[in-house]
Amino acid sequence: MINCFIPFVSQEQVEQTLQGLRECKLVRQIYLLATRPEVESVPGCEVLSVDSLNSTSTCRVIASHADTAYTLLYTKYTPLELGQFALERMQRIAEDTQAGLLYADRYQVSEGVYKPAPVIDYQKGSLRDDFDFGSVFFFDTKVLQEAVARMDVNYSYAGLYDLRLRVSEQTELIHINEYLYAEVELDTRKSGEKLFDYVNPRNRAVQIEMESACTAYLKRIGGYLTPTFEPIAFDSDKEFPVEASVIIPVRNRIRTIEDAIRSVLAQETTFPFNLIIIDNHSTDGTSEAIERYTQDSRVIHLIPERKNLGIGGCWNEGVHHAQCGKFVVQLDSDDVYSGPDTLQKIVQAFYEQNCAMVVGTYRMTNFQMQEIAPGIIDHREWTPENGRNNALRINGLGAPRAFYTPVLRRINLPNTSYGEDYALGLRISRTWQIGRIYDVLYLCRRWEDNSDAALDIIKMNGHNTYKDRIRTWELQARIALNKRHE
Repeated sequence: MINCFIPFVSQEQVEQTLQGLRECKLVRQIYLLATRPEVESVPGCEVLSVDSLNSTSTCRVIASHADTAYTLLYTKYTPLELGQFALERMQRIAEDTQAGLLYADRYQVSEGVYKPAPVIDYQKGSLRDDFDFGSVFFFDTKVLQEAVARMDVNYSYAGLYDLRLRVSEQTELIHINEYLYAEVELDTRKSGEKLFDYVNPRNRAVQIEMESACTAYLKRIGGYLTPTFEPIAFDSDKEFPVEASVIIPVRNRIRTIEDAIRSVLAQETTFPFNLIIIDNHSTDGTSEAIERYTQDSRVIHLIPERKNLGIGGCWNEGVHHAQCGKFVVQLDSDDVYSGPDTLQKIVQAFYEQNCAMVVGTYRMTNFQMQEIAPGIIDHREWTPENGRNNALRINGLGAPRAFYTPVLRRINLPNTSYGEDYALGLRISRTWQIGRIYDVLYLCRRWEDNSDAALDIIKMNGHNTYKDRIRTWELQARIALNKRHE
């Protein structure tokens, strides 16, 4: 049997959801979770007063009323439409697998149109607090109650996140790759607009709680790293022809590449630098545009022999080039530096903070470089004390990124065009300090040709699966590192 817990505002709001649940003979009791002090009663249901849907106290309320073998939690206020024998299917798989939590693919309904919205498999590195389970959580009640009993911090926002982390310590989280329900979708923003929700300053209180829950989890499973780092002597000056190299990987960016080049050549520094452009076989005139700037001896135009390079592979070509400098600094082909002092500030930060990697702050703009929401992205969730642990929870480390070349040549980047910088940041943070600059150094242009501007759900799932895999590998490495040091 199953007890169901549904967000509640009014009888009209839950009417369609209740009708579907009542048609299933497995459902014994339906509880309505109300955050308002006074709400109407609904025949056949019990109303439970809660402070929010995501708090620790709500998890406790659910656990205390869960007295059937399985517990269903729905997390949206919009109608839920169950598929044919959906709950029967969930219960059968739960019985067969002994999983503590199951979730399924679903349809999202917008303006009456049903669109497939598959989710991805949960793995050890699926630590993002925004991991998409869909809106239906199907718990083994015994596992749910045991996990809730161990919850020792009262979170206002991170309760449900803390709960699923604790469930994952006990048992598997199973993805049923079948379309078992439909939900009404209200967030119709493009993928590029959702990408930065976690760095929105308005969400800071939420992020602090999420970090706390994730850090506690890492400590419990042996993946937490203390804030001690391997020092860097910076004694390799004679090995490099210049102090710093800016690296721009590019393919077919005729509309933006010259802006990027000019922003590098305008840098004012107390040291020599150059610009290495890895032109990945452009066909739209980008190569010819770059060539016009090679009259400046600082500009090195490389066209790789390989035809199978992603962004990471292009970076490796530049980093291992004989003219590469002691430090390498990122610039994407459609972005620009915010002023002539960017390169100077970055190099100074390496010496002042003794770090193998430096991450700056950037401003989101449109194609005309006018500020757009969310504005300044400063990644203040990175701290010297806990940044290396919190990096396993968040989806990126910021920009512009710069690296100490000897370290980068030891590690190299994955030959991919998504997540390669995040993989590198995780690996570096395992051993060395990552320095931060909170001045705006970089203008990040959002336009129709951005690689993540408007991805379909299949591509987004592919990206998220890869990043979760990166986290899994890194988490495994950190657990092994801690065991060696015991």
